Amino acid sequence: MSVLTRDEAQTRAELLDVHRYTIELDLTGGDDTFDSRTLIRFAARVDGNTFVELKPAELRSVTLDGHPLDPEALDGNRLALPHLTAGEHELRVDARMRYSRTGEGMHRFTDPTDGETYVYTQLFLDDVQRVFAAFDQPDLKAVFELSVQAPQDWTVLTNGITEQADGVWKAAPTPLISTYLVAVAAGPWHSVRTEHRGLPFGLHCRRSLAPYLDADADELLDITRACFDRYHEKFDEPYPFDSYDQAFVPEFNAGAMENPGLVTFRDEFVYRSAVTDTERQTRAMVIAHEMAHMWFGDLVTLKWWDDIWLNESFAEYMGYQTLTEATRFTDTWTDFGVTRKSWGYDADQRPSTHPVAPEAVDDTASALLNFDGISYAKGASALRQLVAWLGEKDFLAGINTHFARHRFANATLADFIDNLAGATDRDVHAWADAWLRTTGVDTLTPRITPGEHGTCALTVDRAGSRPHRVAAGLYDRDLGDDGGQLVLRERLHLDLPRTDAHP
Repeated sequence: MSVLTRDEAQTRAELLDVHRYTIELDLTGGDDTFDSRTLIRFAARVDGNTFVELKPAELRSVTLDGHPLDPEALDGNRLALPHLTAGEHELRVDARMRYSRTGEGMHRFTDPTDGETYVYTQLFLDDVQRVFAAFDQPDLKAVFELSVQAPQDWTVLTNGITEQADGVWKAAPTPLISTYLVAVAAGPWHSVRTEHRGLPFGLHCRRSLAPYLDADADELLDITRACFDRYHEKFDEPYPFDSYDQAFVPEFNAGAMENPGLVTFRDEFVYRSAVTDTERQTRAMVIAHEMAHMWFGDLVTLKWWDDIWLNESFAEYMGYQTLTEATRFTDTWTDFGVTRKSWGYDADQRPSTHPVAPEAVDDTASALLNFDGISYAKGASALRQLVAWLGEKDFLAGINTHFARHRFANATLADFIDNLAGATDRDVHAWADAWLRTTGVDTLTPRITPGEHGTCALTVDRAGSRPHRVAAGLYDRDLGDDGGQLVLRERLHLDLPRTDAHP
C-alpha cells in the first residue's frame, strides 16, 4: 500500500476541486464484507493525471464520465485517473469492502452478552479508503451525501440527521468536510435523545449497556449542554452542524474521535460500576475536548498533517479551560498538571522529541508518529502560556477571526499566527518561533531573597530562551479554629522576555 506524500497531496489539490460524494453502503450482505458504491463529482482545473484511493476486497467496476476503467488497474490502494481534461467529471466506483476487527475503516462487533451486532467507522488519517473510494487528503473538502441499507431493527447514525424508509437510511448532505471526518454508526443502539437550543442531541450505546447509560445520562447531557453554551459565549461562529450525537462504541482503538455531528467514544466511558470523581472528570474532559474540535478541526481543518498539533492542542486547551469555567469540575488544570503535562515533559526529553509544530511531515505514515504528549500536552501548555501572554480577550479575538476567514475550509499554522497577530501589538510570530518550532524544555527557578524590614525579593532564574509570563501569588496565613490556612492576598504577573540563548 502506498502512503500519501505531502508533495502528492499538494499536486492533487492544485489540480482538483472536489464537489460532492454520493455514497451508498449496504450493510446487509454478511459478516465479512459490505457493499460500497460511490459517485464523486469533481472538476480538474487543467489537463492532468491523478489517482483515487481505495482498499477493496473486490473492485467490481469503475467508470469515469460514463467510460469504464479497468478494475485490474488498481495498484495497491491507488487507481490511476490518467488524461483528465480540464472541466467537470464524474467517477463511479462499485466495490465490496471488508469489515475490520481492529478498529480501522468499518469496524464490526458482535456483543457476547446478547448476540447483537454493531458497526461503526473510524476513518482518521487515511482509513476512509477502507469504506469508500476517495481523494483522501484533508484539504480536498466536499459535501457528503450518504445512504445506508441496514437490517430492519438497526438505527443508523451519521454526521447529520437521518431519515429511514424501507430499511434505507438517508442522511442530510453535510457541509464541506474532509474525508477523514465522515462517520457512520449502525446497529440496534440504545438511545437517549433530547434537544438543546433547537438542535437534536443524542447519547447512544449498545443495548447491553443501556442501564448504565441511563444512570449517567443526566450527567452526560448536563456537561454537553454546559460546554456547548460556553463555547457559544467564546466563539462568534455558531455550532456549524445540524445535530450532535455522542456514540459510545465497542472495541474502539482510540479515546474518542471528533466526527462532526457524531462523536464516537470508547464505551468504557459508560461506567459499569462505581468510579472516582476524577474518572468522571476525565470523561467530562473528553466530551469538552471533542466538542471543541467541532470548530477547530471540523469547521476549520488543517491543510496537511504537519499541523495536527493545532487540532489537538487547541481542543486539549479548550477542553480543560471550558470544563473549569462551565461545570462543577473547577480544578481540571490541577489534573492536567499531574497527569497530562508529565506526558509532554517525558516525550520532549526523549531522543524522538520534535517541535510542537514540525515543519516537515513528509507523508501520512510520518504523521502518525506525532500523536504524542508533545502534540497534545506540550502544545496545550504552550497555548495556555500564549493566552496568559496575550490576554484571553485578544486570544479569542484572533481565534474568531480565524474561524471567520477559514470556515468550512483549510488553514495552516501561518494562517493561525497571522490571525492572532492581527488582534494584538505583541510579536506573535516571534513567540511562535520560540515556542512551536523548537524542542526541549525550559527550566524556571524562583529565588526569594530576604530584605530589610521583613521584605523579600523574588527573582526567577531561567535555563532556556522562550518568553514566559508567570504568576506569583502572595498569601497570608489565616489563623482560625482549623489551625490556619493560606489566603491569597495578591497575584502578580511577571514577563520574562525572550533571550538569545537556546533552550
